[in-house]
Amino acid sequence: MRILLIRHGDPDYEHDTLTEKGRREASLLADSAPSLDIDDCYMSPLGRARDTASYSLKALGKEARVLDWLKEFPAKVDLNGAENLAKAYPEASKEDNAYAVRNVIWDMVPSYLARHPEYTDPEQWKQSEAARNGDAVQVYGQVCRELDRLLETYGYVRDGRYYRVVRESTKTIACYCHFGIICALLSHLWNVSPFTLWHGVALAPSSVTEIVSEERQQGVASFRALRIGDISHLYAGQEPPSFAARFCQVYSDTESRH
Repeated sequence: MRILLIRHGDPDYEHDTLTEKGRREASLLADSAPSLDIDDCYMSPLGRARDTASYSLKALGKEARVLDWLKEFPAKVDLNGAENLAKAYPEASKEDNAYAVRNVIWDMVPSYLARHPEYTDPEQWKQSEAARNGDAVQVYGQVCRELDRLLETYGYVRDGRYYRVVRESTKTIACYCHFGIICALLSHLWNVSPFTLWHGVALAPSSVTEIVSEERQQGVASFRALRIGDISHLYAGQEPPSFAARFCQVYSDTESRH
């Protein structure tokens, strides 16, 4: 089995769609879509993912099934009553003596993450302070269950930390979605903490991450990456990659996101 996890193009978050650059990226992605040999397509319900998918779907003459759980990872964290946790999000500020509930749980500063190794442990992150003060564990569990239900329809059944092959499949599925959810899905397939991926990779808009099953023992499947965050379609079209998902390379660069 082959899984393509495709991030949406350069986003216009305010209007939940694509910028003009994002539309160019989606168009270039569509140019390469026929070579991807996609059998089935799935997409997030959010506009920026659907708009990205629409270009490739038109090129392929296919339709995509909308899966609600492919929307951007929706876990929240509440800093109120957890003053120490506020150090993880130094840009957070109070209004009327209260913090607003954050909806991007992984966007903490690296120094905090480094001082708290539980976040990168496959199980202990679920008892971390951020997890205790939000719904990340519940949301992550639901997303993982939904992924396993999808894979089961192709013959791959989760059994502890690997998948049993009850029916072989050589199909390719494409999921048009978002950075946060892609990292969560990969962490489940690879049995690692999602924080490891949220902080260890930056998937550029319109990038393609290709995962394939391997069956070295009959009936036992694992999943490995052939490419992560590939944007060769952008280079082919001489379109520079978007900076979205990244932070400044050097702190003195005041033009880039800090």
